[in-house]
Amino acid sequence: MSDTRELAIVTGASSGIGHELAICCAKHGYDLVVAADEPMIHEAADRFRGFGAQVTAVEADLSTLEGVDELYAAIGGRPVGALLANAGRGLGHGFLDQDFAEARRVIDTNITGTIYLIQKVGRDMRMAGKGRILLTGSIAGYMPGSFQAVYNGTKAFIDSFSFALRNEVKDTGVTVTCLMPGATETEFFQRAGLEDTKVGQAEKDNPTDVAQTGFDAMLRGDGDVVSGWKNKLQTMIASVTPSGVLAEMHRGMAEPGSGRS
Repeated sequence: MSDTRELAIVTGASSGIGHELAICCAKHGYDLVVAADEPMIHEAADRFRGFGAQVTAVEADLSTLEGVDELYAAIGGRPVGALLANAGRGLGHGFLDQDFAEARRVIDTNITGTIYLIQKVGRDMRMAGKGRILLTGSIAGYMPGSFQAVYNGTKAFIDSFSFALRNEVKDTGVTVTCLMPGATETEFFQRAGLEDTKVGQAEKDNPTDVAQTGFDAMLRGDGDVVSGWKNKLQTMIASVTPSGVLAEMHRGMAEPGSGRS
């Protein structure tokens, strides 16, 4: 990798929002270390190289500390200009009906692995006196997620954590931004078992637009950004609506079979 270009780390970069974030970074002049838990990350890395970036691809399970350590080792001690912590998993259906190992993997991917990586890279950034961190949260963090209870709970954690960390590092030269997308056209809904729900079948946001919104906010050093005016409106409504009402609303979107006519 060239030492004249800044380095960006992007997790969950094999598809969806993470893939588009990596393209944003490459176009902006970053070299890349990209990671995902599937072989597709190597094909994605070839696409990123087409934008002029030097790219290291890491296929690792970021729900484990060992997987995060593998990713961190791939940096090779090079200063990191930007960390885009995007890796995440979803899981539909009622909590009591879920396999707990799958539920735990959602928690370990969305929370444990994410904040472990942020702590390791963030310490290096603080020592260097500069760096940008972008976390992919979600407007789901504003709503009790009936039939997505674990996923929404993890995103509530990330949304909250990002603001706390931002405040802690405000005088260090490190910025923390939280991207809060709504439903986006990715493989998330298929993988989460949400295809027969209203939210799974509804029209969704374009991941390219969502990623660009988040990337621009990171460059500005904004605290958070909600992508899309409909999602902004939804968060405003959620902030003044009782939690029980929100849970019932979410049930209507995410209950299995709700998408059937």
